Amino acid sequence: MIYQFYQAQSDLVDPWRKVARHSSRVLRSLAPRTPYGIFLRHFTAALDVFAHAGTTHARPAYGIKSVTLGNDRVKIIEEVVYATPFADLLHFKKDSDRAQPKVLVVAPLSGHFATLLRNTIETLLQDHDVYVTDWHNARDIPTEAGRFGFDEYVEHVITFLEQLGPRAHVVGVCQPTVAVLAAVSVMSEDDNPATPRSMTLMAGPIDTRRNPTKVNLLAKSKSMHWFEDKMIGVVPWRFRGAGRRVYPGFMQLTAFMSMNLDKHIGAHVRQFRSLATEDLESANTHRTFYDEYLAVMDLPAEFYLETVERIFMRHELAIGELQYKGRRVKPSAIKRTFLFTVEGERDDICGLGQTAAALDLCSNLRPMLKRHHVQTGVGHYGVFSGKRWQTEIYPLVREVIQFSA
Repeated sequence: MIYQFYQAQSDLVDPWRKVARHSSRVLRSLAPRTPYGIFLRHFTAALDVFAHAGTTHARPAYGIKSVTLGNDRVKIIEEVVYATPFADLLHFKKDSDRAQPKVLVVAPLSGHFATLLRNTIETLLQDHDVYVTDWHNARDIPTEAGRFGFDEYVEHVITFLEQLGPRAHVVGVCQPTVAVLAAVSVMSEDDNPATPRSMTLMAGPIDTRRNPTKVNLLAKSKSMHWFEDKMIGVVPWRFRGAGRRVYPGFMQLTAFMSMNLDKHIGAHVRQFRSLATEDLESANTHRTFYDEYLAVMDLPAEFYLETVERIFMRHELAIGELQYKGRRVKPSAIKRTFLFTVEGERDDICGLGQTAAALDLCSNLRPMLKRHHVQTGVGHYGVFSGKRWQTEIYPLVREVIQFSA
């Protein structure tokens, strides 16, 4: 009943958030005209913080309208080139005839929409023809579409790479690094012509036995029965996915926020002060981040549970026991795909060494086709978003793709 309780609470509070949002706009316009301006600014600031503090299940827009190409600014058009009930293969098509390397960005299916990688995609677009796995919210997927577990995730990565064709490249961010490595291993063993030329794995849980974080320790401290009993809900009747068992996005968000609760509380206190003092630049920066962060999506229960058990509990990939559709996954089969691993010095979700473990697993890759980078001064999100990503990490990713193209 956990989902039903959450939805009832949301149905009760959301109308008040809408009222608060509308009221704050009206009162803000009145503040300069009354002798109670200071009081109204503080009151409207409180209303605004309350209005924007709730979760939403609607995918935000990517908002990437154009990109610089040489000396020109070219238009970007989003087009779905392949679709399944669980994901779209979304292409950010440039209004240009210039040929560039094709790159598939495999986004996490971990409670947030793929739009969380907006900055990753926008940066890659400068020099590449970019596609992304745009996962669907499980609560909007009818039960008739069937199950979606770890094998189906890997299958999607393979299928999407086949849609891009030969000589493409793949970038896996966080959670999907395991599925990406599995997919490329299977494709390499099968001598699939769409096997990517390079594979960049960023801040992912390849081997969570190395330098385990709080997230890893939680997975080891509970039983699978506990996860299934406490973390799985059923989509309420009025949504398209009614009856589907899911790991609700709001629970993933709660887990992430609880890891740094003081930080999030402090951010909202600062937002109140920014609004009260009319520091609009700081306020807009805060709102842009949290509008994205609070947009959550549900995961199919089977995918979540299999990921917890196979990757975080049993470490199947790391110990050579991971299987895909009944066949053992062999990273040693990868012989021609350039492997680049990236980690953040201050990552509290994927500890140092967890992603680098892929270098050891790909034992038949020549040293010249392996590269590792630890980015100083960044946490988990700083690996694929922000200034350090744009100015220090991305040039290395671009170099790898150019070398292996």
